[in-house]
Amino acid sequence: MHFKHPEVLYFLFLLLLPILVHLFQLRRFKTELFTNVRFLKELVVQTRKSSKLKKYLLLATRLLLFTFLILAFAQPFFEAKDHKNANNELYIILDNSFSMQAKGKKGELLKRAVQDLLEQAPENTQFSLITCTDNFWNTDIKSIQKELQNLTYSATPFQPESLLAKVKAHPSAFKKDIVIITDGVGLESKSFGKPQADENVYFILPEAENTNNIAIDSVYLHQTLDQFYEIGVAVTAHGDDFKDIPLAIYNQGKLVAKTLVNFDKPKQQLKFNLPKEDFHGYVSLNDNALEYDNTYYFSLSKPQKNNVLSIGDNNNAAFLGKIYTTDEFNYTHYELRNLDYNAIEKQDAVILNELPDIPASLQTTLKTFVAKGGNVVVIPAANANTTAMNALTKALGGGYSYGNWKTEEQLISKINFNHPLYSQVFEKKTDNFQYPKTKASYRVQSSLPSVLEYNDQSPFLSATTNGIANIYYFAAPIDKDYSNFCNSPYLIVPTFYNMALSAQKVGINALIIGDSKPFITNSILGKDEIVSITNANESFIPVQQIMNQKVKLTFNDNPKTAGNYQVDRKGQFLENLSFNYARTESNLNNRNTAIADEFKEIDSTDHLFDTLQADRNDTQIWKWFLLLTLLFALVEIAIQKWVK
Repeated sequence: MHFKHPEVLYFLFLLLLPILVHLFQLRRFKTELFTNVRFLKELVVQTRKSSKLKKYLLLATRLLLFTFLILAFAQPFFEAKDHKNANNELYIILDNSFSMQAKGKKGELLKRAVQDLLEQAPENTQFSLITCTDNFWNTDIKSIQKELQNLTYSATPFQPESLLAKVKAHPSAFKKDIVIITDGVGLESKSFGKPQADENVYFILPEAENTNNIAIDSVYLHQTLDQFYEIGVAVTAHGDDFKDIPLAIYNQGKLVAKTLVNFDKPKQQLKFNLPKEDFHGYVSLNDNALEYDNTYYFSLSKPQKNNVLSIGDNNNAAFLGKIYTTDEFNYTHYELRNLDYNAIEKQDAVILNELPDIPASLQTTLKTFVAKGGNVVVIPAANANTTAMNALTKALGGGYSYGNWKTEEQLISKINFNHPLYSQVFEKKTDNFQYPKTKASYRVQSSLPSVLEYNDQSPFLSATTNGIANIYYFAAPIDKDYSNFCNSPYLIVPTFYNMALSAQKVGINALIIGDSKPFITNSILGKDEIVSITNANESFIPVQQIMNQKVKLTFNDNPKTAGNYQVDRKGQFLENLSFNYARTESNLNNRNTAIADEFKEIDSTDHLFDTLQADRNDTQIWKWFLLLTLLFALVEIAIQKWVK
């Protein structure tokens, strides 16, 4: 037992006073003589015995009364077993990502967590609250009540490692209690790391009652027909027992197509034909589950011809002219000695078709070209200067180098069907395919993804990207002296066709909020001019870099809400653009509850503050001593009244 005011215990010496009063009798007894004193002596003896017992009872009662009164003023208490953490600072990390839209027993998980905090948090408790979008440092529940009530869902997925880093970096003289409120969807235990010695990490894991959900994953351009675009809509059902779900497409707010989705399998690819004109709208469905992934915004512009330039010997370029037809491409061919370097910056793709040597000036020009969003295709010559080739690959980002020439026949036997070059080419993966082969090739060292591979798993075609441009490397020449690749139309046509396409000129503009991928817009800006991204509800200025006749835009975490936007320059429309939320939290069954095994778990938000303080509050017992004081005061009164 401990005392809050131990100095009061010195008053226990005052207990000597009632003892002294009872020891020293101030009254003296005088003997009186009577006749027949025999009976009087017996009466005196009995009376003196009764008086003596009463005095001892009063002495004991008064001693206990004063003892308990002094102890009560000293405020005794039993020290809590976790008293060392009583002064810990509280940090609450609240997951307000879209998976918290799911409904639990008392409504949406996020809204229920906020309501519990508002109802249960003591007004005088200081804490810090961190969400995916906001930080409230050293505050109390009353100060942030309005902000919590207006808290919205975040376009940025829940990233516990970055939020924990903020808490760890926040200066504090005390230990930290970190409470993470999340449903655990899509999280990995390693994202949280190990708590430091001055940290206690707790988890509250609210759970959704219904984990079934349907998400529109993406919209893509399947093919371009004479009068129509054929677009594909990828839809995924997470869970089971789904009935026919209505799905509709809107352009500028007007319904243009509608169908029912029958989920006989979890993933569905739906095809729609849209008129060959500018499209600026969305596709939507209603599944009575998560709302954020029920709408997918996209923009589609009339296709422009892609500019393709090949550099090499005229005799080796005939097949390119057959692929890059005039109805879809502006195709130009130069021999190296006649190359117009100024024409390169106007291209969408440049093909180095079996050049024996690559001058340093061309390497520098191509490096700048790739940085501005242009695609480059490198086809080596049989007698290539590998030193110059490797200098080029290094300038374009590295990860690939040409080694020795080997005259060995090899079969190209593997296609990466998931690569963007082929993702929309083949209806299904097939092994019954007449694969081409090469008679000779270079030994290459590559850390880049392979698009086509030999039967020994070495790469024949490799690809890399810087986010706005793609670079492709062949490991062997493809002319007829060294390969029959040109005799495989089902492979060579889609390969070179897709390598020349610029995503900015053909396809669907649908960016993901929070993705670092930049966007190139064709616009000539003055020295002090900027472009902005706007719609009816939001406007922002992206990070931008002027590149001759183009502008490179980077959006970071903007915009805050998904929707259809447009690129403006001083109020002048440039082009349409759409943004969507990342579909990383659509699968509510992907819930990681194992994190609670590695850390401490609190049952629910409404038990948060009780749980944290349960083992930290000292047990105050001074009230019991005060009650005992009153009890013995009543006992003294009873003795005075009833004991004779």
